[in-house]
Amino acid sequence: MANSSGALKVDLLDVLGQRVSPGESIQLDGKPIAVPVATGQAHVLANHKPVGEIVSRSDPGARKSVFDALPPLHGGKWIAVGRLDMNTSGLLLFTDSGELANRLMHPRYGLERGYAVRVRGALDAARRRRLLAGIRLDDGFAKFAGLAELGPAKDRAANRWYQVTIREGRYREVRRLLDAVGCPVSRLIRTRFGPISLPRDLPAGGWRELSRAEVGLLWEIRAPAHTT
Repeated sequence: MANSSGALKVDLLDVLGQRVSPGESIQLDGKPIAVPVATGQAHVLANHKPVGEIVSRSDPGARKSVFDALPPLHGGKWIAVGRLDMNTSGLLLFTDSGELANRLMHPRYGLERGYAVRVRGALDAARRRRLLAGIRLDDGFAKFAGLAELGPAKDRAANRWYQVTIREGRYREVRRLLDAVGCPVSRLIRTRFGPISLPRDLPAGGWRELSRAEVGLLWEIRAPAHTT
């Protein structure tokens, strides 16, 4: 039975048949037990999605798909870890493990997504406070977990670059938040997903397979501890 902290307390008499989900904390007689997670032979690709491609295997409009450039996978299929809209570029992860994909996308883990975003106009102090405090969108409350200007500001510049961070993967969330404060997005690039950053030398449309150590980092991700 899980307690209020999310830990699973185990009675020795009930061990047989007890199933434990990945990432759960397990305690025996009040003491935490380290349980290794079987990572199998999961493969993960980092893809540099270009503008103009869709994250779908088929499209009635015959638009180009990110799946077209991925290497063939025997005995399985590539699963996109989340999505990017057609006009957004940057880091997109793919894996052949449904378990890992679900883990990375599940809201309980709150994985950070980092973006470089160019907006029309400037985010003054009032707008920044609203974006960090939270704004109610059509599908609920949303906010940036982080917000910083990229490079020196130019007073007359029509477009400004910012680094923003979110912890959800809602549809067009970054764009909708900035629209809500009157600064529409003119360019959006995802630079980070959890502990994985977009490789600087990876060209648009290219991919590379993550190392075993990098895949291990993804398996090690844990849900934040609940606070009371």
